[in-house]
Amino acid sequence: MSEFDVLCIGNAIVDIIARCDEAFLTENGIVRGAMNLIDAERSALLYDRMGPAVETSGGSAGNTAAAVAGLGGRAAFFGKVSNDHLGGVYAHDIRAQGVAFDTRPLEGPPPTARSMIFVTPDGERSMNTYLGACVELGPNDVEEDKARGAKVTYFEGYLWDPPRAKEAIRMTADIAHAAGREVSMSLSDPFCVDRYRGEFLDLMRSGTVDIVFANEHELISLYQTSSFDTALAAIRNDCTLAVVTRSERGSIAATREQTVSIDPVTVENVVDTTGAGDLYAGGFLFGYTNGRSLADCGRLGSLAASLVIGQIGPRLQTSPRDAAIQAGLL
Repeated sequence: MSEFDVLCIGNAIVDIIARCDEAFLTENGIVRGAMNLIDAERSALLYDRMGPAVETSGGSAGNTAAAVAGLGGRAAFFGKVSNDHLGGVYAHDIRAQGVAFDTRPLEGPPPTARSMIFVTPDGERSMNTYLGACVELGPNDVEEDKARGAKVTYFEGYLWDPPRAKEAIRMTADIAHAAGREVSMSLSDPFCVDRYRGEFLDLMRSGTVDIVFANEHELISLYQTSSFDTALAAIRNDCTLAVVTRSERGSIAATREQTVSIDPVTVENVVDTTGAGDLYAGGFLFGYTNGRSLADCGRLGSLAASLVIGQIGPRLQTSPRDAAIQAGLL
């Protein structure tokens, strides 16, 4: 039996979340609905200008690991923090979620990463991220026992920005595949896809990545087409399993042999979409690593996503496992 269901690799980031109006985004030159990488100086500027905020451990893959653990799965995480106050906060918080996190902290600068997330009235989030210590994640941080022991390794596309992280991911993928495990990734963001389209396609076509998570915009960007059907037909041939979320239209899990459509879970009041895709991936992977059908995996993903968009921040304030039991999924 595997020691872990899912090993997640990603940027260990403290999220600082505040509400704002559209004018604030315009006045401060913030790209709406995207993840913007910023330097330390702009990080300090935006922090000074933002209103009352909620601070929590985050990062895309960290959110996914927390969702797996919240559903009762066994999750582990690789991510780099610094040996500073925010690094201690991050480590304590993700471990409190039930996630195994043993990456050695960085001694000295740069400091632990943080992301200022501005949420507009429609629930859309615009992220402004200073990566800090995240860029120091490298091959020396790969724990071979966790890489061998996890049924699925999952990494975020955002992590393809720091060069040494690419080495760590490839090393982990080699270890996982040698042990008969699977590797998955999230495309993360259309801008991320634009930066690394060729490399992402190569990861899929070379077999380095078996399972791909994307939303509709990321998928269309990957194949540079305006047709969703064309992009879906392409990705089903490039990887073993493609999982595509489509907001209010639900989601699709596609292999070369079948396509499964999953209905969304209705949410009356969308508060904040931060982490929706991350939580969907966590719910899906929990189901997948526990032998559930693709339809049930999608339902678990949709349920987890529906819970997170009804609140502020990516850490669920209610038990996803209890919600799944109530919904008859567990």
